[in-house]
Amino acid sequence: MFSFGQLIFGLCFFIAFVAVIIYSYKADKKNLPTYFKGSYKILLGFIVAFSLLVLIKYLTQK
Repeated sequence: MFSFGQLIFGLCFFIAFVAVIIYSYKADKKNLPTYFKGSYKILLGFIVAFSLLVLIKYLTQK
């Protein structure tokens, strides 16, 4: 499906993207703490929704 080089690039891009997002989140959280109350619930919701999509995909494949 993907070549080895594409998988390596995708993994490196994902790691860099997550690092930038975490850095930005921490910086914004310091400056605007009232906007980030309960944000872990949103993250948990995304993780659950993504997990359900992956589960449905693997259960419906032959």
